[in-house]
Amino acid sequence: MTPINRRLILTGAGVGAAALGAAFAWRKLNPPVASVVAQAFWARRFPALDGSDLDVARWRGQPLLVNFWATWCPPCVKELPEINQFYKEAKGKGWQVLGLAVDQAEPVKAFLQKTPLDFAVALAGPEGLGLVRELGNPAGGLPFSVVFDETGEISWRRLGVSRLEELRQLTRS
Repeated sequence: MTPINRRLILTGAGVGAAALGAAFAWRKLNPPVASVVAQAFWARRFPALDGSDLDVARWRGQPLLVNFWATWCPPCVKELPEINQFYKEAKGKGWQVLGLAVDQAEPVKAFLQKTPLDFAVALAGPEGLGLVRELGNPAGGLPFSVVFDETGEISWRRLGVSRLEELRQLTRS
């Protein structure tokens, strides 16, 4: 190989590496803009059971499973232990879980006394059914789960009971 050819190859490799580095830096400094629905979700605050406000933006950038449930919904109550198990297994991989109760505070507090959950629980209240419709559940049925990926965008939805094995598959995607 002649010195000129070697110089051209090295120059090309250097330019390519610089372009790749610039692309990664651009992506890091300018993350993709989430959809209007996702942006509206990330701007929300929900009443926590202790009277404070829970700001969901604290989990942005991490995979987040949001489960809408109610104490008066038998399928919701049935799936909560499996969602809790999923959280125990997946939190080490950066996953967060938020349970949003479409309910009043007192029944939720009483339920959690009997069935403690390890993940965050807040109140969506009756307005929660409107929120599930906005997030892709036009029927407004419960239980309803949605996953926001690391970019803050919705990547998965489930109307009805979520099974543990199905949730485990989310961490493998």
